[in-house]
Amino acid sequence: MISTKEEFFKYLAQTSTIPMAVEIDKAEGVWLYDNKGKRYLDLISGISVNIIGHRHPEVIKAIHNQLEKYLHVMVYGEFILSPQTKLAQRICSTLPSSLNNVFFVNSGSEAIEGAMKLSKRASERTKTISFKNGYHGSTHGAMSIMGCESAKNSFRPLLPDTDIITFNDTDSLSRIDNKTACVVAETIQGEAGAITPDKSFMKALRERCNETGALLILDEIQCGVGRTGKLWAFEHYGIVPDILTIAKGLGGGLPIGAFVASKDLMHQLTHDPVLGHISTFGGNPLCCAAALATLNVIINEKTYLKAESKEKLFKANLKHHFIKSIKGKGLMLAIEFESFEQNKRIIDRCIQKGIITDWFLFAPHCLRIAPPLIINEEQIIEACNSINEAIEEEEEEKRRKIIN
Repeated sequence: MISTKEEFFKYLAQTSTIPMAVEIDKAEGVWLYDNKGKRYLDLISGISVNIIGHRHPEVIKAIHNQLEKYLHVMVYGEFILSPQTKLAQRICSTLPSSLNNVFFVNSGSEAIEGAMKLSKRASERTKTISFKNGYHGSTHGAMSIMGCESAKNSFRPLLPDTDIITFNDTDSLSRIDNKTACVVAETIQGEAGAITPDKSFMKALRERCNETGALLILDEIQCGVGRTGKLWAFEHYGIVPDILTIAKGLGGGLPIGAFVASKDLMHQLTHDPVLGHISTFGGNPLCCAAALATLNVIINEKTYLKAESKEKLFKANLKHHFIKSIKGKGLMLAIEFESFEQNKRIIDRCIQKGIITDWFLFAPHCLRIAPPLIINEEQIIEACNSINEAIEEEEEEKRRKIIN
């Protein structure tokens, strides 16, 4: 009889030649359990998705309540659906007054696609600027503005009239001009290895967009919804985007994304042409109910306010000469090692010790730390001890090779 693992490799399209291949049986809070009962501490929360942990009771309750009413009933934007309207109102209540209108989609990539279309429609311009090592998704439009040429070359031709400039480099902002429809930036670069910008750079970026009439799109798909210690990462920098994209942690484990702008700006998608943007499953009622519950937990329990102290606890307990730096903000951190090979060996040892972590797409020498916000001090120390043990084992192995 064929095993589930064999079926996984036989029938599911693979995204790499080295998947983790841990067979998950159940998940609860910060823990994952495999099919043999082994427990793993989840330090990456499904790549920043399970922001209040797996199967949070409030999220499960909201899903059950909505299941009793209805699931999909109509393409997005036609029927008045309470889960959508309540979630949109709650999101807008947390944002500056200029961000007061929400378009729901199914993922971060779709949010980026919608935001790019909106910027072109509103500005009547074509040029899109993004940043080196920026990641915004894998659909064709999102990939066109990805800041890594080697990741794009096999899929050309992509969108024309795009330009990649240097993140956190004020001089490069001169390439934003009056032909630029939008500038797309991660507020904190995720796949580059949790790279935080200078406040002066972010202010200069906002000012340059104001000067040229380009719309500023901030991608908070990975860094938003409280992960960095503020509800929205742009709050750290004293600026406000024209369009905000969110996803991942918003759904509490269910797929949802959104782009948020002013009502006047968003209204331009309703005409010339009608249905300027549309999504069949965008704003799925079940996903919206789960997202509202997630957002309410984060806000009402002030979960995000504890991210800074937890960041400090990780940094205080992760000290080894193999660690070159720890980058990031809040519970979006990257431990930098010498090479991908060294990092991968440490990651594999962590998994063996019951700690789930991984590497970054454009910073493969960095180990990812992005646990659920609900992780407690005892669990953080447990995770750090296991990472330190893995590093020490790597050091011992290196020492043995030198001796031999």
